[in-house]
Amino acid sequence: MSGPHPQRGSSFYDRPRMSERYGQRRHGGVASPNTVMEEPALLRELGAVTGLDVLDLGCGDADLGRILLEAGCRSYLGVDGSGAMVERARARLRGSVGRVEHADMEDFTASPAGFDLVVSRLALHYVDDVAPVLASALRWLRPGGRMVFTVPHPVLTCHDARSASGRPRQDWVVDDYFASGPRQREWMGEPVTWHHRTVEDYVRALHGAGFSLTALRECAPHRESFEGNEEEYARRRRVPLFLLLAGARTG
Repeated sequence: MSGPHPQRGSSFYDRPRMSERYGQRRHGGVASPNTVMEEPALLRELGAVTGLDVLDLGCGDADLGRILLEAGCRSYLGVDGSGAMVERARARLRGSVGRVEHADMEDFTASPAGFDLVVSRLALHYVDDVAPVLASALRWLRPGGRMVFTVPHPVLTCHDARSASGRPRQDWVVDDYFASGPRQREWMGEPVTWHHRTVEDYVRALHGAGFSLTALRECAPHRESFEGNEEEYARRRRVPLFLLLAGARTG
């Protein structure tokens, strides 16, 4: 298995203190849209995982692995190209049967039909070409297995318009939406490359890999997730932040 490519998105999280910034942002309670929007939608889509063998591509700190193992999945393998994130993931899974491998998802290989579920949380937008990743995921799944992934919503990835006031933004500029390709932007105070794709692009890529589309969600917020913070709930209802897609291997 080859190591991570230095120019790929995973190297962003090996910058000084970036993994710590990620942890603070990702696990920020109701202030984190991951916590109140993306994660609830993902867990609802995954449903019962008891007895499943799970592969997590771009696993980050493997928080999802901890959740799924506690929910009864049989095995969990996380894959991430960032050495710093792999360290955090292994620490989070210590004492469990979960494992983590250090590899970019573009290079990772596994035996055919070895998993029931392939998941990727907010990682595929760092990948230049998702087609071979999705094609590999199909091979790694058993018949009837599923691929479920989330990405930043395309209305966010198309254009980076930061708020000049420094206050939490209330809206978003949508521009160059149909021009798929790399976007240079600022993320957690650092420059990074995200690869913009339209909703149609992602659906076409799933179908092209051989999946049958089973779900498309935009991770709308639900009031009960916000612990009574009505202002934050109202703000998060204004703009879609995440896109979730799921596909099944039918053959």
